[in-house]
Amino acid sequence: MASRLDLTLDCADAERLAAFWRTALGYVDEPPPPPFATREEWLAQFGEDEEDGLGGAWLCDPEGSGPRLSLLEVPEPKSAKNRLHLDIRLPGHGTADERWARIRDEAGRLAAAGGTVLETFDGHHVVMADPEGNEFCVAAGPA
Repeated sequence: MASRLDLTLDCADAERLAAFWRTALGYVDEPPPPPFATREEWLAQFGEDEEDGLGGAWLCDPEGSGPRLSLLEVPEPKSAKNRLHLDIRLPGHGTADERWARIRDEAGRLAAAGGTVLETFDGHHVVMADPEGNEFCVAAGPA
């Protein structure tokens, strides 16, 4: 049996980053685990509350197939290139020109949502950064 994969990003502003990744991935806020009605109740079991300072946001694929994304606020800033990055894979059907147009359009949409284009590899993929500088790529997936 395979294990489930969750991704966690440290960040300075979880809500700002959550807004970007909701847009980028089509994810939604993940409900708190049962029996808790709110994330605040869930955090309280660990002796933490919003007054303790550091917060977080938890996102999930509404269809349940993608990994959960946890965004956890930390006091230290990002200091180096990511050793792991995300690839956003778009539908790979159609001609090479059609795939590249989808990639360019998606990179433009994500730039408008607060991302930054770092490098473009014409015809293949675009390297971007989210609003806090976490690198990711936009590319075509399998046909």
